[in-house]
Amino acid sequence: MRCFTAFLCLSIAVCGRAAALPSTDAITLVDAVTPDEFRADSLSGFTSSADLRLAIDSAENSRATLETANPQVAPAAPLDGDAKPIPLELQQPKRILGFMPNFRSVSSGSKPHPPGWKYNFTVATRQSTDYSSFVFLGITSLTAEGMNMHPSLGKGIGGAWAYTWRGFLDKSDNTYLSAWLLSSALHEDTRFYALGTGHSIPMRELYVISRQAVARTYGGKQTPNIAGLGAKVLTQIVSRTYYPSSATTFPVLATKFAYSAMRDIAITSIREFYPDAAAHFIRKHREKVARMAQHDNDAADVPAP
Repeated sequence: MRCFTAFLCLSIAVCGRAAALPSTDAITLVDAVTPDEFRADSLSGFTSSADLRLAIDSAENSRATLETANPQVAPAAPLDGDAKPIPLELQQPKRILGFMPNFRSVSSGSKPHPPGWKYNFTVATRQSTDYSSFVFLGITSLTAEGMNMHPSLGKGIGGAWAYTWRGFLDKSDNTYLSAWLLSSALHEDTRFYALGTGHSIPMRELYVISRQAVARTYGGKQTPNIAGLGAKVLTQIVSRTYYPSSATTFPVLATKFAYSAMRDIAITSIREFYPDAAAHFIRKHREKVARMAQHDNDAADVPAP
């Protein structure tokens, strides 16, 4: 958890550019801007934040309907399987906080790109080679070297390098095994399908935890997550070929397996609940901009003395 905490703090501080993924299963949340319908001359009459929120939501839905009828207009919000706009709190962004990759999450209600050998390999490669992955790798490697977790790997620059390349192999092996090789061979869809609002927080957290053991078939049915769990086991077995013997005993490998599962649960929890927080702040920003525009409009209507 120490590495995850450091990664989360860095994610909050750093905002990277959002790279485009050739699929529809990871959708960027719309920017916190005021809809076109909310011009200064149209804001009179709103007397409460509830009125403003209702009007903003109505404007978003109206705009999405217009964009569906006119494909030349760039969509402001993604659409579900019924061509209806997906609410902000259900949209999974491509990157969380503009930094953390979220390529393997599916917005609630959306129709994701069909999985397959080629598509799964593309996603696994993007996940493994994303710039943020190397930042996270550097943090975990320096932490391990600083805590001298494997004394035989040494200290200093040489020790940091020994931790870094082994950590890269660990991460890459697990990603390609779970997101590409095993999932494609077993026809398992190991992407995260967010549960979204409409359920209690404990229910959503239990759902997140259950995704460690449950995946989907290509047909959308629930199935044991053999690809995900098998990838973790195989990663530990393969790691015995490049870690010193002191780091390949059963207790050590079992601890690494448990840490990997807990890290996945923590990151998946962020993916489940982040859209709620993002939607809340976006709406608050729009309401603030709308109130400021209404105030300016009221001030302009006051006759000069």
